[in-house]
Amino acid sequence: MMRKTLLGLVAAGLLSSGAAQATQLITEDEAKLPPPKGAITTDRRGILRGPKVEVVSPSDSVSSPLRLQLKFESFGGAKIDPDSVKVIFLRSPNVDLTARVKPFIQADGINMQDAELPPGEYMVRVDIKDSDGRPGTASFVLKVAPK
Repeated sequence: MMRKTLLGLVAAGLLSSGAAQATQLITEDEAKLPPPKGAITTDRRGILRGPKVEVVSPSDSVSSPLRLQLKFESFGGAKIDPDSVKVIFLRSPNVDLTARVKPFIQADGINMQDAELPPGEYMVRVDIKDSDGRPGTASFVLKVAPK
């Protein structure tokens, strides 16, 4: 009898753990922090050999949970160093989101299927380095519509 109960509990645990859950990217409290003074998004132009970060998704205002997909591109035969990736929510003070995003980081980018964020606009900076030590950075705004 005890064995059946244990097996039932284990099976129930396995079934419930298989359900996909959204990952909290930015909390309500973090969203309430004031924006930094003078912060602007940047767009790098020109010929640079450092790696590039491109926002694939979301491309516009979407509701949460959202798909956060970034593409990394390196040049001159260098590879992206996944351990160098830093994701920062630009607020005062800044919030390091790297640990929350780490499970979704690969050498070619970030693919986070269900990122949970409260409604609002959030400026995010992503810093990367390639195998030659060259840095790359991108800043962008995530626009989250009310549900």
